[in-house]
Amino acid sequence: MMDLLTWFSLASDAAWLAAAGAGFVVLAGFAMLMEWRRGRARPLDRLEKVGWVPWTVIFIGSFFIGAGLLVMSVPVLLGDV
Repeated sequence: MMDLLTWFSLASDAAWLAAAGAGFVVLAGFAMLMEWRRGRARPLDRLEKVGWVPWTVIFIGSFFIGAGLLVMSVPVLLGDV
């Protein structure tokens, strides 16, 4: 646990961007899973309110934000800059 705290305190800006980008990509994966579950609802369940969360919008937004953050951090993390 202490190593993780040390990493967070000593991480560079590129490492913070990569961590945030990975978090957004994980959120996109979760949103994709939840939209898939909503699509598999039984026809009788569709008569009721299935859900109000716009999972597709959350997926698209978080995926593009996460991918952009990861793309910006990759050159510094690989040592090219």
